Amino acid sequence: MVPKVPQGSQVPHVRVAVVGSGFGGLGAAVRLRREGVTDFVVLERAGGVGGTWRDNSYPGCACDVPSHLYSFSFAPNPDWPRTFSGQGHIRAYLEHVADVFRLRPHIRFNSEVKMMTWDGERLLWVVETSSGTLTADLVVSATGPLSDPKVPDVPGLDRFPGRVFHSAQWDHGYELRGKRVAVVGTGASAIQLVPEVQPLASQLTLFQRTPPWVLPRVDRPISRAERWAHRQLPFTTRLRRGYLWGIRELQVQAFTKRPNQLGLVEQLARRHMARSVKDPVLRAALTPDYRIGCKRILLSNTYYPALGQPNVDVVTSALAEVRGSTLVAADGSTTPDVDAIVFGTGFHVTDMPIADRVVGADGRTLAQAWADTGMRSLRGASVAGFPNWMTVIGPNTGLGNSSMILMIEAQLNYLADYVRQLSVLGGGSSGRVALDARSAAVDDWNDRVQERMRRTVWNTGGCTSWYLDDNGRNTTVWPGTTTEFRAATRQVDLAEYEVLRVPRPQHVGSVGQLQDLGAES
Repeated sequence: MVPKVPQGSQVPHVRVAVVGSGFGGLGAAVRLRREGVTDFVVLERAGGVGGTWRDNSYPGCACDVPSHLYSFSFAPNPDWPRTFSGQGHIRAYLEHVADVFRLRPHIRFNSEVKMMTWDGERLLWVVETSSGTLTADLVVSATGPLSDPKVPDVPGLDRFPGRVFHSAQWDHGYELRGKRVAVVGTGASAIQLVPEVQPLASQLTLFQRTPPWVLPRVDRPISRAERWAHRQLPFTTRLRRGYLWGIRELQVQAFTKRPNQLGLVEQLARRHMARSVKDPVLRAALTPDYRIGCKRILLSNTYYPALGQPNVDVVTSALAEVRGSTLVAADGSTTPDVDAIVFGTGFHVTDMPIADRVVGADGRTLAQAWADTGMRSLRGASVAGFPNWMTVIGPNTGLGNSSMILMIEAQLNYLADYVRQLSVLGGGSSGRVALDARSAAVDDWNDRVQERMRRTVWNTGGCTSWYLDDNGRNTTVWPGTTTEFRAATRQVDLAEYEVLRVPRPQHVGSVGQLQDLGAES
């Protein structure tokens, strides 16, 4: 049921409501301004911008994509301090983008979206937030897939007497020095925080369900001369970005079409492990049994050495139960007297929580619409039955080997044309028109994506990754190059949409009606 918002009430109305102020949300805001749209708000549940780079502040947090590629093409940063930047510098960059492009007047902080409901009579969204209700012609959901931490349901965890927290909700007030710490998970966050926690903890126990493939992190400071050149000669920044992009475009073929070619990369990873891990028993425990690339490839020079330290135990099993301060693994082994449990277990990626807060044209939530099929959309953006609602970083827009910023910018192109089409169809900026993705178009797009997915390393590599939903369907990764995705999202194809309009009111006494009445008399 649509919340009662009487016409003529004081509920504010905007042309566009953007949800989230990470890379996707800030990028959408910049693009809207460039399209001449200034009647928009950015709804942010926290008190500052940055998204995942605001929330993830655990020790060692950094990006595994080179800095000059992990930034907007329209907002180059000549002063990145390292080839792979840390969380602090990336968050500072996003703060800078918000300032330079004058986005702060549009941002409503501490405004968590509680529910978004489509009003089919007025062709607008009723958006209920923790700071009040508003209506919008178009909603752009940029909450991102790495926004809601995922903690496994472990029996007895609620009775653990020590401290428990997720890597994305780091407890900076808790002193880890001298404590017995358990880290659960071996994903991108865990391999960064383990080397930072190991020297502090009296004992560190790592619960490893599946070992990751780890390659050396070729990181270094960017020299003053390089930064001077990037400031004085902006084309050098573009060249650097283009070079980094080109290498990754060439690598995509191995991931998407010829996974067997990844054997050479596996050899590099094995050599990296052999150099870093001298204990053959530990090395065997850390060696994956699936094709490299099936799970996210991780980069670290310090992870393996940390695991070889005397105060570290690697449990090659999942955490199954908590009994007081004793942790029980799935293989039956126990770890007693633990003071703190840190979960590096990732996020709700294939079951995005925002889907429970979006009610479409037929009264169903987005989560209900996806219950049987898994996440699916048209070109990573639009969902049938949810008019004028778009996602940035939507289904099957993730990347396994390159920068998500490239995909975000491609989706911003699609957003820009979407706004143009609404303006043209509506005869201006009134927004009294909506576009609803046709079910057949959504089916066709997803059939093509899944057909291409069949031979990729993510589906054939022999692993179970967070790219796959509960039905084993890959709803996360884009099975092609960023160039292909950019071409597919360059403009909106109106043939893939149903155009919805508000019926024009019939006014008694109009000229047309008088003429009709006269003909009948």
